[in-house]
Amino acid sequence: MKTIGFIDYFLDEWHAEKYPAWIEAASGGELRVAYAYGMTDKPGGLTNAQWCERKGIELLPTIEAVVDKSDFLIVLSPDFPEYHEELSRLPLQSGKPVYIDKTFAPDRETALLLFERARQSGTPMYSSSALRFAAEYETMDRDGIETILSVGPGKFANYSIHQIEPIVALMGTDVRQVMFTGTAESPALLIGFAHGRQATVNHFGDGASFGMIANYRSGNARTVKIESEFFQAFIRNLIRFFQTGEGAVDPAETVAIITIIEYGLKAAETPYQWLKLPTA
Repeated sequence: MKTIGFIDYFLDEWHAEKYPAWIEAASGGELRVAYAYGMTDKPGGLTNAQWCERKGIELLPTIEAVVDKSDFLIVLSPDFPEYHEELSRLPLQSGKPVYIDKTFAPDRETALLLFERARQSGTPMYSSSALRFAAEYETMDRDGIETILSVGPGKFANYSIHQIEPIVALMGTDVRQVMFTGTAESPALLIGFAHGRQATVNHFGDGASFGMIANYRSGNARTVKIESEFFQAFIRNLIRFFQTGEGAVDPAETVAIITIIEYGLKAAETPYQWLKLPTA
């Protein structure tokens, strides 16, 4: 059996709660979350010690201890990506496979820094939204997409990645500009790709489902509503990464996704104006 260490801002959160049982089940017991570290206790929630006791996971006092004792590492903090640089510093020097949870980084500069740290130390690393692995997106033809209209729930800051990740996976990394077109209650972002191709990200209330319409040069369109078990597909991919050391996502795609999110937040300050994205 191989062990996984969690490194989190605080451990009492949805991803940390669900991943251990999913990983153990999907790996047939070959992988198990055995160790964990939390930077702070969740305000109003379980302490890290309480969480670990309830889950049967050993709480360790430092990130270094988790890195030393674990075969594989998961840096969580899914809703606090501003801590990913600090939480992943030692993991990315370890040479052990590291998965960094969504959203990978708070900005493009940090994303590039994290990939460079992993490269310098030869540490396998990747990050992704689980939505990338939805069966409905994976069966879509990527060739000839002219426009995409994407919809989903949640706030732009921490949920836009679930729409932007599939868009970039389908349309590529040649992103030129973004324009905010939504409202405070229902954010929307227009993404301009090379050769006039475009995609729109639309956020609605909690009752909204993830899905998209893709229009092709042929004049045909494809409509999908996400109903598959995308988290289970993601977990299977994560296990494959730990077993092989090969990440499923091109770093250029992850950097493009983070750049879109960073500049999308900036574009919200000046709606209906194009904001050019850096390309170098």
